[in-house]
Amino acid sequence: MRREASLFSDPLHALAFWAGCVAVTVGVLLHLPMFLMGKSEHYRLAGMPMGLDMLIGMGLIIGGTVATAYGLLPPRKTEDKTLEEIAPPEDAPLTPAHWVQIVILAAALIIDVMKPATLGFVIPGMRAEYGLTFAGVTVLPFAALLGTTVGSFIWGLLADLYGRRATILLASVIFMGTSICGSMPSFAWNIFMCFMMGVGAGGLLPVAYALLAEIMPTRHRGWCLVLVGGVGSVGGYFATSTLSAWLQPTFGWRIMWLINLPLALILIAVSPLLQESARFLQSMGRLLEARETLARFGIAVDRAWTPVAAARRKIPQWPSEPPKIFGLTCALSLTALCVGFVNFGVLLWLPGSLMREGRTVGAASELIAQSSLIAAPTTLLVSWLYSTWSTKRTLVLTVAITTVGLIAILLRDLDNLPLLSSPVLPVVLLIVGTSGIISVLLPYSAESYPLRIRGRATGWVAGFSKGGGLLAQGLGTLALVPALGVTAGAVALPCLLSIVLLATLGHETHELDLRDLEQPAQS
Repeated sequence: MRREASLFSDPLHALAFWAGCVAVTVGVLLHLPMFLMGKSEHYRLAGMPMGLDMLIGMGLIIGGTVATAYGLLPPRKTEDKTLEEIAPPEDAPLTPAHWVQIVILAAALIIDVMKPATLGFVIPGMRAEYGLTFAGVTVLPFAALLGTTVGSFIWGLLADLYGRRATILLASVIFMGTSICGSMPSFAWNIFMCFMMGVGAGGLLPVAYALLAEIMPTRHRGWCLVLVGGVGSVGGYFATSTLSAWLQPTFGWRIMWLINLPLALILIAVSPLLQESARFLQSMGRLLEARETLARFGIAVDRAWTPVAAARRKIPQWPSEPPKIFGLTCALSLTALCVGFVNFGVLLWLPGSLMREGRTVGAASELIAQSSLIAAPTTLLVSWLYSTWSTKRTLVLTVAITTVGLIAILLRDLDNLPLLSSPVLPVVLLIVGTSGIISVLLPYSAESYPLRIRGRATGWVAGFSKGGGLLAQGLGTLALVPALGVTAGAVALPCLLSIVLLATLGHETHELDLRDLEQPAQS
């Protein structure tokens, strides 16, 4: 089999991609002298002028990004894609090639999670260096969340046009180029570069889920999607905190942005091992490349596709008609908006609310940490329920737990409820519920849409989850955050509505063949 199949259209495009990667890398490296000049001041660069080498570096980053985008352009062939079934057998076993894809995509998700997690570690140093007020520095996380929201929409759309693998790599190149945020001498430049960094990182999550859903056989798809998402979430926060503990005492807060360069380079270096989806290749009429891709997973396709072959499978009533797709999208979008607001709003405002009740910073932090420890094992339970019980019911259950947690916070204002006098139960419910939703929402979205719109639909849902956080951060920036009980009660209402919509408009994807999304329902 040709190893270059589904990687680049031709040698010219391959040269453009790798030359572009080199140009972006050199462009970032040209910003390091500026960073090193601040060594005597513990790498404080505020107010320093930008040199010619930095301007040249920016030009190389822009030019290199354009070159990589050209290099990743897919060929469009016109082979008859209706003659045979290219999609892999859904009962195929896992092979080493599958595990390689799992590891690479898990690494991509870790990088995606690291960026919002990094904000909490860089804001104190940034605030001290630029002399910012608390309200002024909140512009940075707002810009970052805005970038990830925009990136989710953009990269989801490009995944359906460009290809899943190509979109992940292009997002990685942009993510690498924006690591120069660590060398910017002004807060305004930091805001802009942080926004662009969010645009790059925001594309990794939904596209990785779409690609993984199409690679994995049905009986392994559910647990694999949730497992990779869990590893990405836990690994991202662990990597961020560990790197911060190792590097910030010596190199200051800026190093947390500059480490994007080696992280992205690792992802790009292993990109020849990352396979494009055979389903996407088939949809583009690239049947030979689809066959070669499947062969790398140990799957030989030699069966003709006929209506009889399709009829032997149990074909469910998928929401393939536009009205049903619209209804499902509304349900998932509202759920995503709610969990984003709870995750980036309610849970972030919770420590301050506890301190206003008379608790110290240490006591509030310890309570939340203990609640997280109690909630941690439930993530494994959610993964098990999703992969063995029901995908739809698991999602509804996690939203219901979150809603109960919000209602419990609202009811804490009542003095006659001893059970709620301690905040442990509400906090545990919120952490369990939101962690569960985050674990299953995008996997469920990736399994719920036909191939032609899977990337953009998953990106749409991911964008709304970031949009909920954007709304919460906007309220914080404008100092319009209401009392926590009022906020919880207000969010509980749309959560209840999302439960109703998911229960009525959602559908079961457990152990169902994704190929049936492409076929009209048959009796």
